[in-house]
Amino acid sequence: VQLQASGGGLVQPGGSLRLSCVASGDTLRNYHVGWFRQAPGKEREFIAAFSRSGSGGTTYYADFAKGRFTISRDHAKAAAYLQMNSLKPEDTAIYYCGASRVALSGISRAINYGYWGQGTQVTVSS
Repeated sequence: VQLQASGGGLVQPGGSLRLSCVASGDTLRNYHVGWFRQAPGKEREFIAAFSRSGSGGTTYYADFAKGRFTISRDHAKAAAYLQMNSLKPEDTAIYYCGASRVALSGISRAINYGYWGQGTQVTVSS
């Protein structure tokens, strides 16, 4: 599967952005799909994911993302989305979507994702 992420940009604190991740080459139903971010000098950080259809399609969130970020998908469009609200300067990072086929227990670990989009920059600044 190939992934294409988009939707990043410059936004003021308190603003919103919606990131998109479009898949080609395979259906997202066969993969866990996750969103991660990486700030300069830091490791890639888990944000949210949904499990593949065969594992129930359940959504998972990092604690910092609960209440502000929402992951969703549209199988007809082979796409996944990350809606981000109430953005803060500390949310500034490159955001990546990934696809994984490992066991569900590893869904929040970047090392378990074998497929990545190219990343999209999100900058939160006034």
